[in-house]
Amino acid sequence: MLTIRNFQKVFYLIFASLATTAQADNIVTVGVAPHGGYVILGGTVIPLKEVTLSAQIPGVVQTLAGEEGDSFTARAELVTINDDELQAKKRAAEAQLAAAYTAMQNAQVQYTRELWNPSVYNPRPMAGMGFPTMFDGFFDGGRGSMLGSGSDKGIERHADLVTQGSQVQTARSRIQQAEASLREIDAKIRDAKSLAPFDGVITDKLVEVGDTVQPGQPLLKFSYSKFLRIQAEVPARLVPGLHKDMVVPARLDVNNTKVNARVALIAPKADAQQHTITVKFDLPEGVPGGPGMYAEVMIPDINSPTRALPVVPKSAIIKRGSLPSVRVLDEEGKPKMRLIRTGIELDANHVIVLSGLKPGERVLTSEEKPPASWDQP
Repeated sequence: MLTIRNFQKVFYLIFASLATTAQADNIVTVGVAPHGGYVILGGTVIPLKEVTLSAQIPGVVQTLAGEEGDSFTARAELVTINDDELQAKKRAAEAQLAAAYTAMQNAQVQYTRELWNPSVYNPRPMAGMGFPTMFDGFFDGGRGSMLGSGSDKGIERHADLVTQGSQVQTARSRIQQAEASLREIDAKIRDAKSLAPFDGVITDKLVEVGDTVQPGQPLLKFSYSKFLRIQAEVPARLVPGLHKDMVVPARLDVNNTKVNARVALIAPKADAQQHTITVKFDLPEGVPGGPGMYAEVMIPDINSPTRALPVVPKSAIIKRGSLPSVRVLDEEGKPKMRLIRTGIELDANHVIVLSGLKPGERVLTSEEKPPASWDQP
């Protein structure tokens, strides 16, 4: 007799059978696709920007802002060098500038007085018994008489004005010299502080507090690591296959991460010894790892002939461990695991296999199983 409970059991068995059939792995035959040759080159991950801050003045390192890995914003003070000697020179230069301004004021007063109240038209003050004035008049008169032209007051007034004007120009030049000296000292005082040129982190600290440094000595390396790049030395014969903004496959050493890298820069000349050209590839934001780690890029070789390579669906690839694998059916139809080496992606669902598979072989695809929504009674 078919009771309700027996009916539920029969219905469950039928549903389980249908579900098992729907969730069974699909068998796919490995296809082929025309594909040019590729060369895999090793490279190094570098930050988008990196600078080496060096000492501009001699002195003793007074402060360091932090250690390797510490982040700072732009214009933050990273290293300061003791500037006590420069501060003393600045105070001396300020005193010289003040004295130059005083001399300038005095020279202008003398010039103005000579301009509006010429000394040549005013009797000179009598000193003592008046002998200096008498002698001056005697010799002036005698000189004029001997020359036969008399005393020319206009020429004397012009000479006095030129003399006072020269003193004003001399005082003005001394002010300019003092100001230039002060600006030079201020520039050196600014150079005593090394500021962050942009937001970033300290990657290498090359000095410690108390070290004596000389101009040109490296202090630390500072980099902007939010965005990363791969730098690779590409043989010159492969460079014609690259162009700016071109996207190529790349692999990072961290977790065997595969990403697409964009060609950002191709150096204009080759290295004279290695005969390679430096190429930089931009990485997507947020990739794992950091500067200095190993990476690989896949460079197309336009000189190699086009060949047919195996193509499999992405759903057939199992990512376990360091290398991907697929389940290949043998002659008896039994699946066996096999390691493969993948290449570029043809589209969103298929990828080229560089080694490990042959066209015509059969592989299993792993479709995601839907969650069970039925409970066994």
